[in-house]
Amino acid sequence: MEATQFLAIQTETYKLGFIGAGKMAESIAKGAVQSGFLPPPRISTSIHSNPARRLAFDSLGVKVLPQNRNVVEESDVVIFSVKPQVVRDVVLELRPLLTKDKLLVSIAAGTKLKDLQEWAGHSRFIRVVPNTPSAVGEAASVMCLGGAATEEDGELVAKLFGSVGKIWRADEKLFDAIVGLSGSGPAYIYLAIEALADGGVAAGLPRELAMGLASQTVLGAASMASKTGKHPGQLKDDVASPGGTTIAGIHELEKGGFRGTLMNAVVAAAKRSRELSQS
Repeated sequence: MEATQFLAIQTETYKLGFIGAGKMAESIAKGAVQSGFLPPPRISTSIHSNPARRLAFDSLGVKVLPQNRNVVEESDVVIFSVKPQVVRDVVLELRPLLTKDKLLVSIAAGTKLKDLQEWAGHSRFIRVVPNTPSAVGEAASVMCLGGAATEEDGELVAKLFGSVGKIWRADEKLFDAIVGLSGSGPAYIYLAIEALADGGVAAGLPRELAMGLASQTVLGAASMASKTGKHPGQLKDDVASPGGTTIAGIHELEKGGFRGTLMNAVVAAAKRSRELSQS
């Protein structure tokens, strides 16, 4: 197996580099630092002209280097966190430096492992689909290992992304559906929170109170679903007493096709992800 030829990454001392210093890179770096998973001097990135981005990474104590090539040279694990439309050019430009002793990771949306591996010149690559709640340590991320990434490489990446939420492992063929659910899903829930708050205002609540109650209610319900192990249908039944207020509200949601609409949203986003990854 090609993977056995690669040097193991030393988990206690490895250095992490970000190619691309956007919000997602900042979230992952912040999670790694604040959880104590990696000390700031072992993390680097390169920022060319954006003072706000530089300030964000400087405030974490992360090294900001002049060029992307400096980041690669400095790092054992390199995360490509650039926009999908430029990831090809960036990887190809750095290819001479992307030696097989470096573990490569991509969080670029819609960019497949086979392309990433071809551009890099080797397959010690891991693809991760995170989502925006990584900014508050509550990401739902999914990863897939490239042809030469070892189990140890996978464990290292799982621990890194585990510092900003939860991470699962899945076959890459499922990634379009994952984008439709967890990648785009936060936006569906923001819409639901806004609508719940608007409903509260319509029922007579002050806006600030309505928004606070709506956000905390969604947070609490999600925690109940993830922590109790109960099926959401059971949790719903536990709240809905006969002839009560909750079942009256649920009846309205069912009349409006609430469940079917959410299902359609996931399927539509997954379809769009598939179209974009093929273009």
